[in-house]
Amino acid sequence: MLKDWNDFFKQIKEKEYSHTLNEFLDEEYKNFTVYPPRRLMFNAFDKTNPTTIKAVIIGQDPYHNPGQAMGMSFSVPKGIEPPPSLINIYKEIENDLGIKMDMSNGDLTKWANQGVLLLNAYLSVRENEPLSHSRKEYDYFIADTMRYIDTLDQPIVFFLWGGFAKKFEGFIKNNNRLIIKSVHPSPLSANRGGWFNTKQFSRCNEFLLSKGVAPIDWSNK
Repeated sequence: MLKDWNDFFKQIKEKEYSHTLNEFLDEEYKNFTVYPPRRLMFNAFDKTNPTTIKAVIIGQDPYHNPGQAMGMSFSVPKGIEPPPSLINIYKEIENDLGIKMDMSNGDLTKWANQGVLLLNAYLSVRENEPLSHSRKEYDYFIADTMRYIDTLDQPIVFFLWGGFAKKFEGFIKNNNRLIIKSVHPSPLSANRGGWFNTKQFSRCNEFLLSKGVAPIDWSNK
């Protein structure tokens, strides 16, 4: 579906940061082990058409261990053990919606295909070096992405988990939006309170239904 994002990518391709970021990535992928595989860097965009976005989940950067990153925030391929943050997301879905999640399956493609944009702010990372690709070029890119999404007409729910994601609230100006904020689902944050029993997923679906939009099936089976 990357062609469905043509308007957006045409807007940014001639910007200076696009050129310098591409040069940086050429060198990184050439000289280091970088995740995800470069062909999957824009997987979140490829899986979710902008005109069908119902929700946006903002992550920081990809998983940095082998086999985990697949170009969608919080998602890992089938057969890879779901990380603790994703397990806590599943637990809250179970608490909130009363559905049984498959705790062995971390692949969130089912969500992406329904219009959940699983967006990392930084699209790449060196192996075993979290935030190693935290660069101003990516800051410009995520800012342009958020501005573009905010021009879309349909109702959209934004999940802002943790201090990093909450920084993007200022880009959300469209009145046809619901912003859901909480602590990050990582065990360090979630176990201190502010994650479990927040009813985020039912609140999302109630908002969509109130706008005449089909709810999201948050199951992963």
